[in-house]
Amino acid sequence: MNSQTYAGKARLLNPIDDDFLKKMAEDILFCQEVIRTILEDEALVVLESNSQHTIKNLQGRSVILDILCRAGNGRVINVEVQKEDNVDHQRRVRYHASCITANMTDTGSKFKDIPDLCIIYISKSDFFREGKTVYHIDRIIRETGTIVENGLQEIYVNAANKDGSNTSKLMTIFTESDAYDDILFPVTSKRKRYFKEDQKGVAEMCAIMDEIREEGRLEGRLEIAENLLKMGLNIIKVVQATQLPQETVQAIADKVPMH
Repeated sequence: MNSQTYAGKARLLNPIDDDFLKKMAEDILFCQEVIRTILEDEALVVLESNSQHTIKNLQGRSVILDILCRAGNGRVINVEVQKEDNVDHQRRVRYHASCITANMTDTGSKFKDIPDLCIIYISKSDFFREGKTVYHIDRIIRETGTIVENGLQEIYVNAANKDGSNTSKLMTIFTESDAYDDILFPVTSKRKRYFKEDQKGVAEMCAIMDEIREEGRLEGRLEIAENLLKMGLNIIKVVQATQLPQETVQAIADKVPMH
């Protein structure tokens, strides 16, 4: 793919897209502006943030978190963005919450010391179909209706419903290419313009797109190698078929039951 094609594709992306969000979220002030808006808390301070943070799970599937932040009050905040609608959104949030909680809990910690966790899940569609921009999911005692807390907060935000709120306006910037608001969202608007209109910013976006494409190719070859090994092909033939280094295939073979 030539550079002009890449540049054209880069300019079509928005913060709702994974590649674009990855670059946007490298700026901690962008993360803070988004979280402040959705939580309606202008005093909230983000002390640290990580984009595309990986949590390894030795017993199950690992996860890559779009944005993982720690606020000044100690609360951990995970912002996830999902453009597609072919996933089980709520179970995805449940899994992320369990992985984050396990990852940030030291051995021997008391349950009362587990940090509070807030997951903000941004989707393009309103999969709840209740006509709201923001949905706060609470835990309640069914018999009494009393709200009870366990330190986990789930907030679902969508770009489908336009209710005039600041969060809805922010979602417009997330999903529409020519949408900006320098008054309400100066950091988000400036950063979005940089990656869509500035030549240097577009070049950075093209680079990350190419990097992600190469990572996808490598992941595909690794999967093919594992499948071929499971089918009984020897290491040399798998190396020839996938063009992977022999030591890489050997490492896969050491973990795959041979027939």
